[in-house]
Amino acid sequence: MASIKDVAAEAGVSVATVSRVLNDHPSVSADARTRVRAAVETLGYRPNAVARSLRTDQTRTLGLVISDVMNPYFTELARSVEEEARALGYSVIIGNADERPDLQDHHVRTLLDRRIDGLLVSPTDGGSPLMLDAVRAGTPMVFVDRWIPGVEVPVVRADGQAAIRDLVAHLHGLGHRRLAIIAGPAATTTGSERVDAFRAALAEYGLPLPDAYTGQGDFQAESGRRVTEGFLDLPEPPEVVFAADNLMALGALDAVRARGLRVPDDIALAAFDDIPWFVHTDPPVTAIAQPTGELGRAAVRALVDRIEGRPPTSVTLPARLVVRRSCGENSSPLQPPSPVQRSTT
Repeated sequence: MASIKDVAAEAGVSVATVSRVLNDHPSVSADARTRVRAAVETLGYRPNAVARSLRTDQTRTLGLVISDVMNPYFTELARSVEEEARALGYSVIIGNADERPDLQDHHVRTLLDRRIDGLLVSPTDGGSPLMLDAVRAGTPMVFVDRWIPGVEVPVVRADGQAAIRDLVAHLHGLGHRRLAIIAGPAATTTGSERVDAFRAALAEYGLPLPDAYTGQGDFQAESGRRVTEGFLDLPEPPEVVFAADNLMALGALDAVRARGLRVPDDIALAAFDDIPWFVHTDPPVTAIAQPTGELGRAAVRALVDRIEGRPPTSVTLPARLVVRRSCGENSSPLQPPSPVQRSTT
């Protein structure tokens, strides 16, 4: 592999001149700049990123700690983050927290030790001392999807409250009155926010949310299965189960089928976080879709603004309801999904 000394010899200039050309320093003559670039191309020279980071105090690397890489939502989020970062000249190192605060902190610590320029995090809980210390130390950071209340960090997220209200209106219009929810972890902002929005939407129609119809999940399929089994064992099971994320919805579907029951004939199912699989289930699942790709791209732009000295801004994008056939709708299976339009009157 060619070295910077090889480039200097090929171009007939000093190593310092090569370094200035590679760093776009204006003090290099046009002739020297042309000869250095020709030598770089001829020798196939690639600058040492580690050495450059020691000189510039930048690595052009971002860290991304996501809650669960097996969750299709976070997989898509990570992909959009990587694509946007690459377009802006940054690389991304990803850490999977697997919904575990200890593993989250392990990845945060490892990424900080690697001298990343900035950090994107979807927190697994609301009180990581390590992340709070990193914020106080001035580490450029952006929360994506989830956030830690009270921490002065830009947040890029989707607002699902209006979409949940649309879902409840849709279910009420179909004649459903006994609605249950599989909630996410209360320690996460998305877990608590979706339950609160669901309860408030039910109240608009005078519908209660009994304790028996509120099941505690953990954003994993097994918890969706367990909670749904409990719903089905009730003397009066709910007519609809709303799973607050896609994996819990898949677990709920498994539980219903294990009893020999059918969706929506015996019990209806809806989910937060739409995924491509939902159009292929039988029946296709009515779900709330987040603008996942836009969230990932906006999060990277906010973080790069922070790194490069521009004022970052928080971003909130709307989620939307996608109606399919898992709640008793009569739409054709070939009909493309469509969002429910809220009334403006």
